[in-house]
Amino acid sequence: MLRRKLGWKPRRRRKRGARRRWSAMPSPLHQTIVKQALVTTGYEGNVDVRVRVHGGGVSGQAGAVRHGIARALTEVDPDLRGELKRRGFLTRDARVKERRKAGLKKARKRPQFSKR
Repeated sequence: MLRRKLGWKPRRRRKRGARRRWSAMPSPLHQTIVKQALVTTGYEGNVDVRVRVHGGGVSGQAGAVRHGIARALTEVDPDLRGELKRRGFLTRDARVKERRKAGLKKARKRPQFSKR
């Protein structure tokens, strides 16, 4: 789940208890993934990005944040859509957890087979 907000003129104020700028993404790889859409379009220092994300792992969250920022940028400037789509930033990862089937313990895990 991702909620995003793009605003102009970066503010230096922080909410109490909010994480610092990129500390939510622990590794430099994930930080670059999050910033890719902003760097590509040239909006890196010009917008104030507020993101709230939960669920999944760190890599999945980084991809979701990148996707959300790219979608927000296309709302601000529709001309950016072609470049962001060409680089794959607007492609959603459609993988979701498989549902549990009747008679099975999990989605694919079966009960142990007994010959006798």
